[in-house]
Amino acid sequence: MKRRGTAVLAGSVVALSAAAAIYYVPVWPGLWLSSLPEDAAAPVARQGAPVPVKVATVLSEDVPIYLSGIGTVQAYNTVNVQSRIDGEIMQIAFQEGQDVKQGDVLAIIDPRPLQAQLEQQLAIRQKDQALLDGAVLDMKRYDTLVLKDFATRQQVDQQHALVDQYRAQVVNDDAQIDYARNQLNYTTIRAPISGRVGIRQVDQGNFVRASDRATLVTVTQLKPISVVFTVAAAAVGQTKLTIGQVNAPVTALGTDNTSELDRGVINLVDNQVDQSTGTIKLKATFPNTALKLWPGNFANGRITVDVRRDAITVDAIAVRHGPRGDFVWVAKPDMTAGFRPVVVGQVFGGRALINRGVAKGELVVTEGYYRLENGSRIEIDRAAPKPGAPGAQTSSAEPG
Repeated sequence: MKRRGTAVLAGSVVALSAAAAIYYVPVWPGLWLSSLPEDAAAPVARQGAPVPVKVATVLSEDVPIYLSGIGTVQAYNTVNVQSRIDGEIMQIAFQEGQDVKQGDVLAIIDPRPLQAQLEQQLAIRQKDQALLDGAVLDMKRYDTLVLKDFATRQQVDQQHALVDQYRAQVVNDDAQIDYARNQLNYTTIRAPISGRVGIRQVDQGNFVRASDRATLVTVTQLKPISVVFTVAAAAVGQTKLTIGQVNAPVTALGTDNTSELDRGVINLVDNQVDQSTGTIKLKATFPNTALKLWPGNFANGRITVDVRRDAITVDAIAVRHGPRGDFVWVAKPDMTAGFRPVVVGQVFGGRALINRGVAKGELVVTEGYYRLENGSRIEIDRAAPKPGAPGAQTSSAEPG
């Protein structure tokens, strides 16, 4: 019995020693945290080293308000050059794709038949003028003879009527001469406007007729040029643009919505809304000096509709997008980060216009926000770029 009790006591001592070994394992650096579950380590991480971030100051500045739309480039003027008379084309006086000025000769039609008609009308007028001159002399003689009763009143009246008849004939001859001279002038086809000619549609030696309405060539005016933008009518209604003629600055951008093609002015807001799309058309004029706008192409438009004074702006890269809307991380004076919902009016040129959410002078996080949580400790990198420095992200402008 004594030996059995000793064995039980020894077994109890061994079990207690093993339990003590389990609860008093030495804690080596890093071993304790790595062996804990992830949810238990999280509070320790928030209380650990601060998160390095870069910040930018919230500014107050004058911000232009833009309206965006897609536009179709249209020639300022387009003329299909056609013949106004019948005849054979004797000469083509232009090169395809050539720039021409108003009045430049484009083609010449055989003038000989019309020249003959003009000379015929001139001869007829000369004959009628001679008849008129003789009738006027006879009328004066009859006027003298009737006073001496050597002529009757009927003879005098008939002579006066004959003079009026010849005068009317001379007037008709003058009109026929003008018509023949104009027809002769039409044998020289000139550029009706200044612009650039397209592809020649009729070759030299062909016979053209005025009744066929065949186009010889198309002249397109490229300087200036027009762009018709399509914009949401609701967005236009929130601006100062009104129906009719306006003078709002507009910038034409390329398909990347960044490269600037030209700067112009909105001349006209259409007088009706497309009910099927809820859009309205705005017509703009651009000088197109560099010829970057071509008829038929598309261009993005950035229309300046207003200027907001002392508006709140931040670096666009500081604005984050979440399931509940836009937000920023604010660097608080106690060196912690705070989540702040914001309302963005528009984003342009690396700056975001903030309608509501932050105040002038506050600091917002521009880099390092991926490791932040609400209340996280932060360490500000003072080498951060100035607000609006090159390299900031840009976005297309939208109405505020």
